[in-house]
Amino acid sequence: MPSSTRRTRPPHAALRIATVLAVVSLAVSGCASGPGAAITASAASTIPTTPDATPPAPTPDPVDWDECGPNLDCATVEVPLEYAEPDGEQVSLAVVRHRATDPDRRIGSLFVNPGGPGVPASEMVRSIDPSGETGPFSPDVVSRFDVVGMDPRGVGESDAVRCLTDEQRAEQAAEDRDPTIPGGKPFGQLLKDARTFTKGCAAHQDRDFLASLSTDNVARDLDQVRAALGEEQVTFYGASYGTVVGPMYATLFPERVRQMVIDAPVDTDLWQNDPLRLLDDVAKSNEETLDLWFETCRTEGVEACPFGDGDPEAAFDTLIADLEEEPLQVPPVEGLTPGGTLDGAMALEGVRATAGVRTLWPQLTAGLLAAQQGNGTFLHFMVANLTVAPFGGPFATLQEPHTAVRCADWPALRNLGEHRAAAREIDARGERLGSRAAFSALNCAFWPAANEDRFTGELDGAGAPPVLVVGGEVDNVSPYHWAQAMTERLEDAVLLTRTDVGHTSYRTSGPCIDEAVDAALIDGVLPDEGTVCEAVPAGTTRPPSAPAGE
Repeated sequence: MPSSTRRTRPPHAALRIATVLAVVSLAVSGCASGPGAAITASAASTIPTTPDATPPAPTPDPVDWDECGPNLDCATVEVPLEYAEPDGEQVSLAVVRHRATDPDRRIGSLFVNPGGPGVPASEMVRSIDPSGETGPFSPDVVSRFDVVGMDPRGVGESDAVRCLTDEQRAEQAAEDRDPTIPGGKPFGQLLKDARTFTKGCAAHQDRDFLASLSTDNVARDLDQVRAALGEEQVTFYGASYGTVVGPMYATLFPERVRQMVIDAPVDTDLWQNDPLRLLDDVAKSNEETLDLWFETCRTEGVEACPFGDGDPEAAFDTLIADLEEEPLQVPPVEGLTPGGTLDGAMALEGVRATAGVRTLWPQLTAGLLAAQQGNGTFLHFMVANLTVAPFGGPFATLQEPHTAVRCADWPALRNLGEHRAAAREIDARGERLGSRAAFSALNCAFWPAANEDRFTGELDGAGAPPVLVVGGEVDNVSPYHWAQAMTERLEDAVLLTRTDVGHTSYRTSGPCIDEAVDAALIDGVLPDEGTVCEAVPAGTTRPPSAPAGE
């Protein structure tokens, strides 16, 4: 089994964005460096048999909590490595709980999964602001629920998968990428990288463990934690990949669901059956968000968006070409970026990360202007802090668990011709960002741990309460038609739509979304079908230094 040594926890995505905003002024100004419960008998004894006939796991021991921060408790829960052998080898799962701030009005436990796959749920819980002014959940939710984050097996503190050494990751990150070819490197080099990656996984990880990292096991693990907490039912909020975990749980354990909200849904049919088409959809969404930034820049005019002097596309293409011909050297900033070379391919990585976050559009404008003037700090910073949404960047610390979960969940992708055909289709569209999706599933072609019993049934949540599905009209990771497909696939669901740009909507898009999500989680009240919330504030490309009254 993998070592139980705890690894350094990568910061939650929300904390990353806050850090970005704190250092953006450095890039704008031209600076090149900066600052860095007791268990009940009924809950314990009636774990249901799942639809795929997996035998019920033995009831886990009650959770033994240790206080680990203000209003925080930490514990580990032992679960079966393979649920087909419930009394066999066990794995340890890290669980963090933020206790309800109004215990007299406590409803129960809210399980959360922030996505990735590969993003630790424990970090999401640790980022909770009890006052509710900031953080991932509102004051009402924090007051009424124990918010529980379980790091899925192979993620975060639950024995995070590690396949590359620091030196190997640095070497691959430093290799030259060509923005004009699919995948950024010659196909032979991509194959070499994939073999290095997967051989490292086989060498450093137990293959049975790798094969067990599928979402159906994550859902079973969640139910084990539920039983260990003594809860009859759970409330669930999932974002991005967490919207695969939620429907999986609702399908396997519908009677255990009290309420569920899924935010920025994945198309679970594509996820289970056609991952190359899923990644192609994501590539198109990446391009759509950049195109909307261009359109907004032109519409707002040069007084607000001076980049390109009214023709941002032409200026952008020129900048990428210039950086590819003569890269910028970016000095390191301790704790923020390792520094290095910003060439055209690297700049596209930074742009892809930033264009998909509506609140970072002003900083994208500033970063592009700074790069024109020879300062690549902001764009390089974004690459250095990019995680896995949805393609692991060259410095992505979460790339190994991200890949491991995908390869455990997806059908076999060993036909290299299918990868090449998918890459050619992306390349033929002539997109600025599309090459990042090309060959991004190549590691799964050489994956050393086949998952022979992955769950392939439709994730319809039959028998669970109505699910609130929140979808954004422009989402660089989860295109809107995925939210529509999710709503149709679930037996009982309501779609809430958010306008404007962004990946996920809750706590980032204004009171309309927040109040609807809170009502669903707390009271089980869903909005009317067809409800649309205007994002607040709407996207703007005006850099922070530009006066708003111009």
